[in-house]
Amino acid sequence: MIDAINTTPDETPGASEQCLRQYAQLAAVVIIVVGCYLVLHPFIPAILFAAVVCSATWPLHVRLRKVLWGRPALAALVMTLLLVVVVIGPTVLLAANLADTIAAIIEAGKGMLSGGPINPPIWVAQIPLIGELLSDYWQRASSSGDSLATQWKGLLGPAQKFLVDAGKAAGEGLLQLALASFIGFFFYRDGEALVLALRKALDKVAGGLSNELLETIENTVTGVVNGIFGTALAQALVALAGFLIAGVPAAFLLAVATFFLSIVPVGPPLVWGSAAVWLVYEGQMGWAIFMALWGFLAISTIDNLVKPYLISRSSKLPLLLIVLGVFGGVIAFGFIGLFIGPPVLAIGMTLVQLWIAHRPAFRPVS
Repeated sequence: MIDAINTTPDETPGASEQCLRQYAQLAAVVIIVVGCYLVLHPFIPAILFAAVVCSATWPLHVRLRKVLWGRPALAALVMTLLLVVVVIGPTVLLAANLADTIAAIIEAGKGMLSGGPINPPIWVAQIPLIGELLSDYWQRASSSGDSLATQWKGLLGPAQKFLVDAGKAAGEGLLQLALASFIGFFFYRDGEALVLALRKALDKVAGGLSNELLETIENTVTGVVNGIFGTALAQALVALAGFLIAGVPAAFLLAVATFFLSIVPVGPPLVWGSAAVWLVYEGQMGWAIFMALWGFLAISTIDNLVKPYLISRSSKLPLLLIVLGVFGGVIAFGFIGLFIGPPVLAIGMTLVQLWIAHRPAFRPVS
């Protein structure tokens, strides 16, 4: 009894000191983690984009490295240059083309508003059943006096502000793409070492499922990138060829719009359908028919046949998840989030499915 009483005061301070030491260590770890997050936070979109692109194009990097005598740094440099040419180059051309086109549209709108009433084209009145009604309504609306022109002029200011903000967002996205290309060089060069470190970390967290997790993530990213953005690129190139053949102005800008709108089922028809309508408005009925047939038989066929095939090869991603990933990624990360959102959501959904498949069944206590 006396020994127990005498040892209790000596053990209590030791236990308290050990507990205090553990709390201090935990606080130090939390501070370091939060500090690392604050430092890396501005670069998270670029890091995720580089990881997605490198994962999807890794087989090409391996083949290229074999051709270049097994030099990882040289192969990584070539892949980075390809990324710059394929992604950043068209984005710069898009920004320049978009700025010139928007400026021309604004100036043309100002000239039209200051030039008096705008009469409807002749073909509007020739539309069966409703042509005369539409033509009369157009004439009444255009000849309603200065109020209509004043209202439209009042919208030019907010429109210009919106376009300026969109230009700033595009500039930030371009900066993130350039940073992602720089990060991608190191991902390509040190890819095996990074995957090995990630596998060791997953072994401590997921046990023997690390290889399956990494393989699932790789297949998911490859399927999403090839299915969504590969199809979008194919549609944009085919649309660009059609626009150039038909003589549609701002063909490159319309092709880029086709690329971005290809995630929506009715997105590309809005672009090539508008081009066909413009050709009809210009009186080029033959080219309008060609544009409509080209869009229906060539552009939309890629979306209906190629995209499901490419996605089904590696992963099954619902359309709703694709749309939410695109818009949510843009809201969260800006322009570069367009390429990050769908793969991230796809990985999350796939990991949840894998967790459910490996979760032990519930066994009632007997």
